[in-house]
Amino acid sequence: MSQDFHGTVKAAAAGRVGQVKEVTSLSNPVVKDLRALSQKKHRDRSGLFLAEGQKLVIDALALGWRIRTLLCSRAAREKKDVAAVAARTVAEGGLVLEASEKVVRAIARRDNPQQLMGVFEQRFLALDKLAVAPGETVVALDRVRDPGNLGTIIRTADAAGAKAVILIGETTDPFSLETVRATMGSIFAIPVVQASQEAFLAWHRQDQVFVIGTHMAGSLDYRTIPYRDKPAVLLMGNEQAGLSDLLADNCDCLVRIPQSGRADSLNLAVATGLMLFEARREMLRLEEMTRNPLVR
Repeated sequence: MSQDFHGTVKAAAAGRVGQVKEVTSLSNPVVKDLRALSQKKHRDRSGLFLAEGQKLVIDALALGWRIRTLLCSRAAREKKDVAAVAARTVAEGGLVLEASEKVVRAIARRDNPQQLMGVFEQRFLALDKLAVAPGETVVALDRVRDPGNLGTIIRTADAAGAKAVILIGETTDPFSLETVRATMGSIFAIPVVQASQEAFLAWHRQDQVFVIGTHMAGSLDYRTIPYRDKPAVLLMGNEQAGLSDLLADNCDCLVRIPQSGRADSLNLAVATGLMLFEARREMLRLEEMTRNPLVR
């Protein structure tokens, strides 16, 4: 193990309760447990998930998430930022694994993996704890199935300043490796809520949020809705089937995104992005420093 890496971890984590280990074998029990996190049943059982990449791991720490296990390659250990993350992990009782390239590839399940990965505890916000004020926006997704779509929507919701993402019914796992990759770290910034149709509709009635559903039968242009006036929930349907009849019937209004080309529909993540940035348009402003330098 690198002397600088080991020394930094040891110095920064005096009095630690965590551990630092070197792993090179795929048969190591800890490696087996990490590889198992690629399967939903193991994520559900353990309540853990895996996030890849130095930026994601550092962002998670900055947002108050604690690393349960940190996996780094031998190449990554030379970086000062990695040593600092490792020291904090050990100081907070976590496990640091310095892994061979073979082990890193096996856990990431791809040939060119990130050289740093962190294991975190899953977090879900209870629906009854989600309060939405006028001018705030929530995204609700009915049975979203594609992990790339879900990850992109979570990332877009973060960028647009949405309050939360609600997953209704049977959806893809927000903490799968594919979804987490697609969020680019926003999984650590945006609260995720799971709810049944019935629970969502009960919350709708009780909290008096204004639910705007996207639907092929929508009679309103999505650009004409006064999103800022009420607590807005943008309800988006399943990739193939759209909104369920029950959810569509209980929306406060149904809207449509106008189209003029031959395509009969938009990708779910693209449609959600259009809805989000329209809903947040009046609340989003470029900072003065980002103005066009060609305009005086």
